[in-house]
Amino acid sequence: MAARGKSPVRQEYIYGNTARVVEPVREEKKHRQKPVRRRVVSYTVWRNQEKALHMNFPYVLLLTVASFCVLVICVNYLQIQSTISARLDNIERLEKNVELLKAENDATETRINTSIDLDYIYKVATEELGMVYANRDQVLLYDKTESEYVRQDEDIPTQ
Repeated sequence: MAARGKSPVRQEYIYGNTARVVEPVREEKKHRQKPVRRRVVSYTVWRNQEKALHMNFPYVLLLTVASFCVLVICVNYLQIQSTISARLDNIERLEKNVELLKAENDATETRINTSIDLDYIYKVATEELGMVYANRDQVLLYDKTESEYVRQDEDIPTQ
């Protein structure tokens, strides 16, 4: 190295003490986002995920049949609900009709009872037809425990 005319100290001084050129920091580098690390997935997990995403014909057929069954069940449920609500409406209408008929019957019975003149009936029975009240010895009372009604063709028991 001495042959060139430069001393080794001088070379060291020139190269070792020179300031390095520092590149200015660019704004782009500061705002650059860090790259997103992808999770390392094993081959088996990746294969299972691919199988889960793959839809073959039997799977699609099964889903179609299940969807159809659910649709049929829902339609039947709605029809049954509709039938029940229609029957409840019909029951309410019939109950109102029964109440109306009972009210009409009560009104008719009251009108009949008020139209009957018991004094006129007594007068016609005693004066025109010659009827009289029965005496106590003419009235016979008896208990019949065998059945709840009296048949017309049976003999009246004697005391």
